[in-house]
This record gives sequence, C-alpha cells and structure tokens, in this order.
Amino acid sequence: MSTLDTGLTLIRTASQRVSDASGWMGTRFKNVMPKGLYARALLIIIVPMVILQSVVAFVFMERHWNTVTRHLSAAVVQDIAALIDVYKVYPQDKDRTQLRRIAQERLGLVVDFLPLGDMPPPGPKPFFSLLDQTLSVQLSHQIGKPFWIDTVGRSSLVEIRIKLDDAVMRIFARRSAAYASNSEIFIFWMLGTSSILLIVAVLFLRNQIKPILRLADAAESFGKGRDQPDFRPRGAREVRRAAQAFFEMKTRIERSIEQRTAMLAGVSHDLRTILTRFKLELALIGDSPEVEAMRKDVDEMNAMLEAYLAFARGDSGEQAQPTDMKAALEELRCDAERHGHAATVVFHGQPMVTVKPAAFKRCLANLVSNAARYADTIAITGHRDHRYLSISIDDDGPGIPPTMREEVFKPFLRLDDARNQDEGGTGLGLAIARDIARSHGGDIMLGDSPLGGLRATVRIPV
Repeated sequence: MSTLDTGLTLIRTASQRVSDASGWMGTRFKNVMPKGLYARALLIIIVPMVILQSVVAFVFMERHWNTVTRHLSAAVVQDIAALIDVYKVYPQDKDRTQLRRIAQERLGLVVDFLPLGDMPPPGPKPFFSLLDQTLSVQLSHQIGKPFWIDTVGRSSLVEIRIKLDDAVMRIFARRSAAYASNSEIFIFWMLGTSSILLIVAVLFLRNQIKPILRLADAAESFGKGRDQPDFRPRGAREVRRAAQAFFEMKTRIERSIEQRTAMLAGVSHDLRTILTRFKLELALIGDSPEVEAMRKDVDEMNAMLEAYLAFARGDSGEQAQPTDMKAALEELRCDAERHGHAATVVFHGQPMVTVKPAAFKRCLANLVSNAARYADTIAITGHRDHRYLSISIDDDGPGIPPTMREEVFKPFLRLDDARNQDEGGTGLGLAIARDIARSHGGDIMLGDSPLGGLRATVRIPV
C-alpha cells in the first residue's frame, strides 16, 4: 500500500468518526429538545434573549465594571501613596495627628499606625475577587511595599495594611470608594425587564398556540368519526388558512361519502328488485331439485350483495355517541353461546366509550363470528384507560400463519388451506372490521392467542 492510499484511508476513517460523532450528538440533542410547539417557540424566544443578555452582562462586567473598579482602586491607592509620602517627608508630626486629620477630612480614609511586625496571614478570598485583584495590582504598582488587604471582614469597609520602614500603616477605606457597587442595579433592571418580556411572550404564544391545538383536536376528532360543531378558524392568517383547508377537505370527503352511499343505495335497490323477481319466478315454477338449487343460489347472491354493500358503505351516516362497551360485549357473548360456543367476557376500566354504536358492534361481531366459525371456545377481554380502548378476542381454532396475518385484511381473500373450505363467507369480514376500526382512529392487530388459536385485538383512541 502506498503512502497516498494510507493517507486516504486515515482521512476516510477520521471523516467516518466525525460523521458518527455528529450523528450521535444530533440524536442526543433531539432527545433533549422538547417535542411540543409551545415549548419550542418559547425556546426560540428565551435562548436568544439569554444569549444577548449574557453577552451584554459580560461586556458590562468585563469592560465597564472592571474599568470603573480599576480607576476607583487606583485613586484610593494614589491617596494612600500620597499619605505615605507625607509620612516620610514630614517628621515634625510625631503623633501623626495632622496626617490622620488630612486623611479623614480630605480623603475619606481612616489611618492608623501599628508597631512594626509581621503581617497577618492571608484571609479567605471571595469567589468573585475583582476588588482584591485590582487593589493588589495597584498597590504593587504604585507603592511597591509589603501589604495585606481584607475585603471580606467588613461589609462596607476595606482594610489595607502596608509595611513601612518603622511601622505598619493601617488604612480603612469605604468599599464604594474603591469598587463600582452600583452594577447590581444594572443586573436588576436587566433581569426585571427580561422577566416582563418573557411573561408577555408566554401570554402571546399561548394565544397563538391555542388555534393550532384546536385545529389538531378537530382533525383528530374527524379521524375518530366525531364532529366538533363549535370549531371555527381563529388565530394568525396561516393558521386560519390551514383551518379553512381542513374544512374544505372535510367537506369534500363527506360529499364523496354521501355520493358513494347514494350510488350504492341505487345499485342495491336495482339489484334487490331483480333478485325479488327471481324469487317470485322460482315460486311460480313450483318445487323441484333444480328450483331448490336455484333458490339457494339466489339466497347466496343476496347475502353476497349485502356483504358487498356493507363493506362499501362502511359506517357512513352514523353519529358517535357514548356506548356501554361492557353491555355490548355481553350481547356478543350471548350470541356466541346461542350458537353453541363457550364464551367468556372480562372488562376492565370505565365502560362508557364514545363510538359509532352500530358500526363498532358490527366490527366486533365480525371478529367474534370469524372466531366462532373456526373455534369452540371464545374469550373476549376489554380494557379501557385514559387513552385507548382495547378489546381482544381469543379462540382455540387453527389460527392464521404469521406471514398471512396482514394479507387476510384484503377484501375477498379467504385462506382456504387454513380454514374450512366448505364454510360460507365472502372474505369481507375482517376487511369490514378493520375499515370500521380505522374510521374510529384505531386499528386491528392479529397475534397468537393464549388459548392456542388466533387473537384479534381492536384498539381505538378514546
């Protein structure tokens, strides 16, 4: 392998690692970020505000605060240096009375002289020791003698000790004379105005998010087959436009369903008229084996017609209303027992659920009849929580192969090798059941039953 190939390999490896790291960081960032629009919109407002204020505060602290503190500390140290010069060149003042008076009256400093000795040990430094740093720098630069400072012991005073040739000069200065103490006012006003802006943003965003949430609720209710008559477009222009587009889509869907229903009603009327004529003609012919076979064909054709129309019609025209699911499941159990099957019902949770009663009962009845056709024992279990209604129908029949459990929901499909070929049916039972479940915003899943057969689970949102 040449040097060029080795270099290219290293570059590819490094780029792959960078890509993996960026993907991992992106995934973690997405997991940390809030999922709701309201929280994300608040972040869009809060994050720039915090960054801007942080930059402003940093610039203020770093430039203005530091500069003012440095100038004030330099002025105090200059006054101390002047007092030291006077102390050296004016020996006539043995008791230093005049020096103390000048420092007190002219400079605002309290000066005292201690016997010559060692300096006290350094005291604890505050976390943000700007004053300590500035005073230390100025004392070292302007005076150049051993010193000791204490900015923590007294809240309003700063103590400075300077070791002279024959004494220790102790100075008490006001903290405000050496330190820019009014910066807290700036921070207070900055945080106060930010809080007010944040409250205004929260109130404004809440009013802007409400129409979007109402639109989402209306779309979800429409997906469940329910109406929201009190919903109307509100909010910003874009939200109103989305709501109007939803209304137009809803109207087109309802018009299409109405047209399909009307067409099916006409087709049903025409076909039933022909089938009724067949029945009358067969009744006039008399009884014979051939006539009896034709009557069975006509009855079978009539049953197939009803099944096709039920599949095409779906649950159109029915309004959702609160329904006692426990009572509905008990009716299904009684129907199964009347046909000679052992059936049980167990329901957990609040039984009142808003559904389209006739359509949803047809969905469950198709599943129960499908189980009853190929099994002897049926177990119906219902569970309702704050989000979903789940109903499982278990049987001890031959079941359906896992690879075919999605295919059986296709219209007109029958698994002749897994089911009894001599049994009747049009292959529309499961298709109708799933169509009704999906019209309620849910679905039907097939799995293995604890009884050894098939488990059909209907789950819809409540």
